[in-house]
Amino acid sequence: MIWAAIIVGSLGCYLLKLAGLSVPQSVLDHPVIRRIADLIPVALLAALIAVQVFSTPERTLVMDARLAGLGVALVGLLLRAPFIVVVLLAAGTAALLRALGVAA
Repeated sequence: MIWAAIIVGSLGCYLLKLAGLSVPQSVLDHPVIRRIADLIPVALLAALIAVQVFSTPERTLVMDARLAGLGVALVGLLLRAPFIVVVLLAAGTAALLRALGVAA
């Protein structure tokens, strides 16, 4: 059963990619389509970050060291720090708070 799901999922991904490649260039050159295509990855990344920061395996909403790390990352981005610095600051903040027992 698991192999059937893998094959169907793979086929679906291939067909979705093929559909994207089959769109005529005139449609892709439309300014609204171009703007939407530019914003979709940002929206997906934001959704993934929100799920990772605010959820637990028990599907409950939590606010812990991850939220503090996200806040520090936001400040780093607003200050236009290099991306690696933002990541290290966020990870360091979460790790420090967990080590101090302030946030689980």
